[in-house]
Amino acid sequence: MKIFGILLSMFIVIPILEFTLLIEIGRRLGTIDTLLLIFGTGILGAYLARLEGFRIFHRIQRNLASGTIPSEQLFDGLLVLIAGLVLITPGLLTDIAGLLLLFPPTRYPIKRFILGYVRRKVRNRLSGQGMRITF
Repeated sequence: MKIFGILLSMFIVIPILEFTLLIEIGRRLGTIDTLLLIFGTGILGAYLARLEGFRIFHRIQRNLASGTIPSEQLFDGLLVLIAGLVLITPGLLTDIAGLLLLFPPTRYPIKRFILGYVRRKVRNRLSGQGMRITF
């Protein structure tokens, strides 16, 4: 039930914040400039996500060619895919979130946080079943 509440609030709160911000920016910049800003960030974000996706794809190929499992790169690829999806949605808050996921210097701490969260959840779940795992 907890995840449902989080998702529900995200689908309600984020659009309200986005609309409020876009209305305020529209008031200050004007309608045309606001629309250009929205479409410009979407197009630029999609282009940058594509470039970063290709860069990660080449790293995955190099790792596979050397016999290394590209788990880190696959997770980076997932985050860049999410960034691309978020960047093409209209809104400035989602664009900021997408850009944070897109660039490696800001993606790295986010990735570490998510992996730490998943590890804690898995450990708690397995330890509750009497299993012990280290990773």
